Amino acid sequence: MEELDGEPTVTLIPGVNSKKNQMYFDWGPGEMLVCETSFNKKEKSEMVPSCPFIYIIRKDVDVYSQILRKLFNESHGIFLGLQRIDEELTGKSRKSQLVRVSKNYRSVIRACMEEMHQVAIAAKDPANGRQFSSQVSILSAMELIWNLCEILFIEVAPAGPLLLHLLDWVRLHVCEVDSLSADVLGSENPSKHDSFWNLVTILVLQGRLDEARQMLSKEADASPASAGICRIMGDLMRTMPILSPGNTQTLTELELKWQHWHEECERYLQDSTFATSPHLESLLKSSLDLFLGGESSPEPLDNILLAAFEFDIHQVIKECSIALSNWWFVAHLTDLLDHCKLLQSHNLYFGSNMREFLLLEYASGLFAHPSLWQLGVDYFDYCPELGRVSLELHIERIPLNTEQKALKVLRICEQRQMTEQVRSICKILAMKAVRNNRLGSALSWSIRAKDAAFATLVSDRFLRDYCERGCFSDLDLIDNLGPAMMLSDRLTFLGKYREFHRMYGEKRFADAASLLLSLMTSRIAPRSFWMTLLTDALPLLEQKQTYELMRCLEDLTSRRPVHGESDTEQLQDDDIETTKVEMLRLSLARNLARAIIREGSLEGS
Repeated sequence: MEELDGEPTVTLIPGVNSKKNQMYFDWGPGEMLVCETSFNKKEKSEMVPSCPFIYIIRKDVDVYSQILRKLFNESHGIFLGLQRIDEELTGKSRKSQLVRVSKNYRSVIRACMEEMHQVAIAAKDPANGRQFSSQVSILSAMELIWNLCEILFIEVAPAGPLLLHLLDWVRLHVCEVDSLSADVLGSENPSKHDSFWNLVTILVLQGRLDEARQMLSKEADASPASAGICRIMGDLMRTMPILSPGNTQTLTELELKWQHWHEECERYLQDSTFATSPHLESLLKSSLDLFLGGESSPEPLDNILLAAFEFDIHQVIKECSIALSNWWFVAHLTDLLDHCKLLQSHNLYFGSNMREFLLLEYASGLFAHPSLWQLGVDYFDYCPELGRVSLELHIERIPLNTEQKALKVLRICEQRQMTEQVRSICKILAMKAVRNNRLGSALSWSIRAKDAAFATLVSDRFLRDYCERGCFSDLDLIDNLGPAMMLSDRLTFLGKYREFHRMYGEKRFADAASLLLSLMTSRIAPRSFWMTLLTDALPLLEQKQTYELMRCLEDLTSRRPVHGESDTEQLQDDDIETTKVEMLRLSLARNLARAIIREGSLEGS
């Protein structure tokens, strides 16, 4: 296992003294709960007052920024478009598409940076203004790094045009030079301005040597003693080899001229020609060690840029992961470089490649947000090794606050054939509906979950309500169960019993009687509901049907258990039930007598 590059950052919690009190913490998918405990290190018997607060520490706070949410949303579409680039494209056509994708990413960064800058200017609270300004600096650094990676790794221009691209890169990202130049030249004595030499140095570093020579002429005019060395420096700037777009010289010729020019600069430096002017001498020092000095150390941004110039892609990604506050940048840059076939050989020791690891981390952070989690689903989809498993784990933790949100989650799971997650979500929603006495919704969710046990429970609730109120609720749902009624016997009975009532209302008495009898004799009706069925049957019976129902009544009164029924579902032997049974027995006997007489009369005629 690789060692850490340094100690992890310490997060201080206000109001908590971890040196005196024990801390309790619990990890969540995107955050951690922290609080003080009453445990005393000295094991004293008395209770010691502690902090009464519970703190929530989030690892991806950037997802809660309104402006950065636009960055996440806009880049999501670019990411999806990149995944659909035809793998069969090769050569210039593929390269041009990848460059276009890279520029789209940078345009999104710039748009967010400009909006963040405007918010920082308009902020009334100084603390908020500083926070927004800090975020602007981070976004600016991100665009600077991305543009350099685009030039070096994606466009991959030949050496000559590459130099021109790098000069444009420097001029684009150090854009305060023009305002600084106007400020210096607008002063009474430009060469004495505090920023004069800083401006000259920046102009040299940006390759704007003609403008630098003009600035040096100001110094020569103001200080005749330094006119000679200013002229020498001006000549060095004028003769420095530069590759221009229309120049026909070869790279070999340019490199040879550059070597001669560089040796001339070294000679002036060794001869101490510019020793009397430290500012001019510093312009000749071109190596990093000489420029920074022995005690200086590069900043994190310097390390990233140096790694890029050394074509160490993995070090660039590593340094960015350490320096930046979220996974957005490294996840999308790594994905783009992977499509450029630059990371194919770099696998991590725990089974996933670098691209997939960073995408998984970024998507996990999105799932901590109440709405951005929907973007994270697509990132998981394009992680072939661990994406499916990660999506299943994260989607189960989404709080289903509203039915609309539950439907979104359910649709996502159904589209990906995540059967267990679909069943789990439907069962949760069915239970919520039962608790709120919304039986129709509960039955619908239990059918969608294909949960026979829960469908049976809800069907029993429907039947109990019918016994209490004398009518069914949610008739549209029950009338249109269709094949779904076969999910459980109880649901089948509910649907068929409702069909019996519909036949009765349409005065199809023979069909209604036949259906009711089949419900009784098939034993799918709950025993507790038999008395209701027998009562419903009385006006509809013929002689043969009466015999069947009398047998059912005898089964009911003899307390013979029916297969599949529990003891709790059998009738209670109380006075009321006894009276009902006697009345039913009498009614069935009378009905049988009428049927025999009617059949006898028909035979006699």
